[in-house]
Amino acid sequence: MADPSTYRPKPGEIPVDPGVYRFRDKDGRVIYVGKAKSLRSRLSSYFQDIAALHPRTRTMVQTGASVEWTVVRNEVEALQLEYSWIKEYDPRFNVKYRDDKSYPYLAVTMGEEFPRAQVMRGAKRKGTRYFGPYAHAWAIRETLDQLLRVFPLRTCSSGVFKRAGQVGRPCLLGYIEKCSAPCVGRVSPEEHRDIAADFCDFMAGNTSRFVKRLEREMKAASSALEFEQAARLRDDIAALEKALERSAIVLGDATDADVFALSGDELEAAVQVFHVRGGRVRGQRGWVVEIQSEGDLGLPEVVEHLLQQVYGGESAEGVPREVLVPVLPPDPDIVAAWLSNLRGAQVDLRVPQRGDKRTLMETVTRNAEQSLARHKVARAGDLTARSQALQELQEALALSQAPLRIECFDVSHVQGTQVVASMVVFEDGLPRKGEYRRFIVRGEVQPDGTVRMDDTAAMDEVLTRRFRRYLEDRDQAGDVELDAGEASGGLIDEETGKPKRFAYPPQLVVVDGGRPQVQAAQRALERLGIDDVAVVGLAKRLEEVWLPDDEFPVVLPRTSEGLYLLQRVRDEAHRFAITFHRQRRSKAMTTSALDGIPGLGEVRRKALLKEFGSVKKLRAASEEELVAVKGVGPNLARTIHTALREDAGTTPAVNAMTGEVLD
Repeated sequence: MADPSTYRPKPGEIPVDPGVYRFRDKDGRVIYVGKAKSLRSRLSSYFQDIAALHPRTRTMVQTGASVEWTVVRNEVEALQLEYSWIKEYDPRFNVKYRDDKSYPYLAVTMGEEFPRAQVMRGAKRKGTRYFGPYAHAWAIRETLDQLLRVFPLRTCSSGVFKRAGQVGRPCLLGYIEKCSAPCVGRVSPEEHRDIAADFCDFMAGNTSRFVKRLEREMKAASSALEFEQAARLRDDIAALEKALERSAIVLGDATDADVFALSGDELEAAVQVFHVRGGRVRGQRGWVVEIQSEGDLGLPEVVEHLLQQVYGGESAEGVPREVLVPVLPPDPDIVAAWLSNLRGAQVDLRVPQRGDKRTLMETVTRNAEQSLARHKVARAGDLTARSQALQELQEALALSQAPLRIECFDVSHVQGTQVVASMVVFEDGLPRKGEYRRFIVRGEVQPDGTVRMDDTAAMDEVLTRRFRRYLEDRDQAGDVELDAGEASGGLIDEETGKPKRFAYPPQLVVVDGGRPQVQAAQRALERLGIDDVAVVGLAKRLEEVWLPDDEFPVVLPRTSEGLYLLQRVRDEAHRFAITFHRQRRSKAMTTSALDGIPGLGEVRRKALLKEFGSVKKLRAASEEELVAVKGVGPNLARTIHTALREDAGTTPAVNAMTGEVLD
């Protein structure tokens, strides 16, 4: 890789004006495009001490061989130019979007003599009215098919329209009365334009007047005993209502907004957007963003790039009056000004705080969370991807074989209380939940009598317990090699016929943490004489892989299937540990000093607490006072008195919510 100092510009050469900069590699390819309020300040940050840079930024500047910049008048122009260059060069270190398709719209070509309704994508055309965007083209066609009963405007191509006029016969839609057939003169151009205008009014949200008009006509036809006409009008009303049902009413009739939501982790984020036009959700779209760019790319930066991606290629009609996002981008005023320039009118960029729009944002967020979960499940179920992940881990960690069995350990506690740990097992890249295990950490007793309960001691204890049990099971199995049909050795439980709890060793042990946790895990295995199990740690902040004897971590590529597998294993261990810790904490908060006293049931406990008011007063009571309570005899009173005094002498009373020691 190149030394950034070899192509660092002189500070005096870089202007302090806003602008856009490009990093190029040794072959001249653009690898990163960025914008800045001050080019000098931003570019200088890339050429500081290389060790102080974020790993992704360090990789980018070391891959680069030159940097160039363009000065613009203001930050809005910088935003526009940045998007244009990202689209043109597709830099490898910028945010990557998997779905770059244009949105389908329902378009009505009002600029033609005979307006036509059709599905359109791409750049907007002058004189054409657009409705949408929709998630799928088939959704537009189904909606259009329903509305042609009431608004029979032309949908055919220019060739079909011209040919029908030449032969004097309309197409099939003209015969079934889903087209007014202007091609053969059934209606005049003015009448057909009125039909198209009514259709546009209905699609724009002005729906009630058309339904009411058809209802009046239906009642009038029924009163005139024209039942066939009334039945047709009834079916037309049903068609309009069915078309309206396809777009749920969620906001006021005048609301035009795009609602964005994201759900993601350090590697990927799922994006969902609902397009609300005329108070109705006209379309929904979702895709997955691969987060790989310079620095710590936070949610505000992802939102900014997302808005560039969605609206950068749209015309004014593609930008609504409101853009609702989960968090504002780093420079919301600049982005709002850019969107307003695209639309030609004011655009309100904000985070909804309450009301219907906040409720809709929560719905979109749930869709994003489910979309990310489906994506992860699909990716985890890909056999090719799993095989690639195991192969990458074998190569990156210098293992003698692919880690077909991976065990991950995580410790969970709150300020050293209720310390628990989890062990999750992945075999062939998939979770094996039947072999998950939970541990209650007892702590390490020191020579002075204190108990050590820090993370490294807890990790040492858990791994020692797990692998000591494995060694015991292995020794019981003996040294006899079993054939495939002789599965009754010491590793198999004779009662259940299943493997014992810790029968099989992993090829790879993963701990949640950095170098201290990895070294603690390695010491535990060495103390037990186990030298054929590899140990690594995955630090969450930078997703670095730590090895016990290495001074520096292994940094896997952000798109690595091996890193994705380690991340899934680590997150599953964390989830499993947190769940167990919450159960233990909830149980501790509901226990009492009276629990576990022999002979003291629930009825007598309630009677004692009703009589004395609290456990503190009950502990101070004498045996004679306890006997005075209904249902408590001399023997039980003596047992209660002794148990409470022993409990008071060994364990102080603690408020489970605050941790405060009570008198």
